[in-house]
Amino acid sequence: MRNFDYSKIKEYQWDSEVLGLVAQIHEFKGRQEMYLRQKPTTLEKLIEIAKIQSTEASNKIEGIVTTSSRIQQLCMDKTTPRNRDEEEIMGYRDVLNTIHENYEYIPLRPSYILQLHRDLYKYSEKAIGGRYKNTQNVIAENCADGTQRVIFPPVAPYETPTAIEEICENINRMIDSCEVDALILIPIFIHDFLCVHPFNDGNGRMSRLLTTLLLYRQGYVVGRYISIESKIEKTKEKYYEVLEQCGQGWHEEKENPMPFVKYLLGIILAAYRDFEGRINLVDDKLPALEQVRGAVKEKIGKFTKSEIMELVPAIGKASVENSLKQLTQEGVIEKHGKGKATFYTRID
Repeated sequence: MRNFDYSKIKEYQWDSEVLGLVAQIHEFKGRQEMYLRQKPTTLEKLIEIAKIQSTEASNKIEGIVTTSSRIQQLCMDKTTPRNRDEEEIMGYRDVLNTIHENYEYIPLRPSYILQLHRDLYKYSEKAIGGRYKNTQNVIAENCADGTQRVIFPPVAPYETPTAIEEICENINRMIDSCEVDALILIPIFIHDFLCVHPFNDGNGRMSRLLTTLLLYRQGYVVGRYISIESKIEKTKEKYYEVLEQCGQGWHEEKENPMPFVKYLLGIILAAYRDFEGRINLVDDKLPALEQVRGAVKEKIGKFTKSEIMELVPAIGKASVENSLKQLTQEGVIEKHGKGKATFYTRID
């Protein structure tokens, strides 16, 4: 098994792009507390939206899906799961809620990772929750001709407990030492976690949950308000591409982690930009119509009522609908389609 020594990271020569991404995220974090104090009502709405989007997106990446209305009902605990996919969606929802509410009290240790994985499958009939893999798994791609291409062979089952113990010990030690910025350590840990691939199933979802946990524990709580998982899902081709690229030479300790570090830092930065954009857009002193008008100005191309509601979360559904109708009558926007297929475009 390869050796894990995160102290070597301080010897890496990070390029200007990585350093620039880290500096920008630090700036956003510096303004974070000010925004959190200013508009608590708006932030609560953003939390609700982000939880639903994160649960839907992280499962969708793995092909675990249901309808949007069912996702909302499951996340708001207004229904019970109907099938295996919905059982796993409910499990993700619960683990995400646990992290949101208790991240300060969840240290990064193997025992806690196993407990979170256990809860991921607590509604499922699969008897794999909370247990390391017992068979060798591979990261593979399904080809058009029906064959599989092995992208990466993870560590063997017998090596898994030791590998997870070592990467947890290494990141905790380095974060405590403050010798390397946590924003660089977190992507490297997550990449190593995925290369170990410690479970028979649920590795991708656990990696994203652990990303959230690690960011929150370092004070980067933007994922509470803007879904990081959703941004990964929308760029999943790039996500898989950089993971494959960084996996080359991993077993021999010759990998280059920079592409994945840049990718994840870019996702975090995009989330912070969205967060500030939404907070600045919302002005509780303005009438609903003017808030929706401002949200419309932010959109390029086609947009839906749901997308506008995300930008102005403090406004109710009926007020958004009435405002869109008024803006259509004013000739500011044009309505296209009917029913669920309805979308809008700006006329200017």
